[in-house]
Amino acid sequence: MSQVVGVWDITLNGQKHLIEFEHGTTSGRRIIRVDGKEVVKREWLFKLVGHENFKLGNNNCSIVIYPAKGLSFEYSLIVNGKQYKKFKENQSKILKTWIVDVDNQPTRIVLEKDTLDVWVNGEKMETAGEFVEEGTETHFALGPYNAYIKAVSSGNKREGIIHSLIVGDSIIPESND
Repeated sequence: MSQVVGVWDITLNGQKHLIEFEHGTTSGRRIIRVDGKEVVKREWLFKLVGHENFKLGNNNCSIVIYPAKGLSFEYSLIVNGKQYKKFKENQSKILKTWIVDVDNQPTRIVLEKDTLDVWVNGEKMETAGEFVEEGTETHFALGPYNAYIKAVSSGNKREGIIHSLIVGDSIIPESND
């Protein structure tokens, strides 16, 4: 009998993904689902420990199965060679996320600070950068609205640059999601 033994959520290319791992500890069966869709399915593996590799877009992922005390197991997710926790920490440093309703639909906007790419619901947007007196503005279309991300210096070396999303004339608060 197999059961879901690991669940991880990650954001890649501006889109949030849910990874589930199912492991049959007596049969060795392994199933990996990404956003509810099976991406790996293996039946009747005699080796209960090891790893399962899979791709998520252009990203290399691996779920590692370790033996634990007794007949139990521990599981970890590795993304692009980094442990899940370290990967999440790095992502939180380079991504800014906002959730805004566009035509009554929740819309996820993500700025990759290291590349200045803007993603809307997982789709990379065409942008136009503009230098303004206070800093820079990165303009893009958001449905029927004009939107831009304004980057200004905080004046504090530790805090760095402050990014704000403006849709129409409204400043959108950053999401913790």
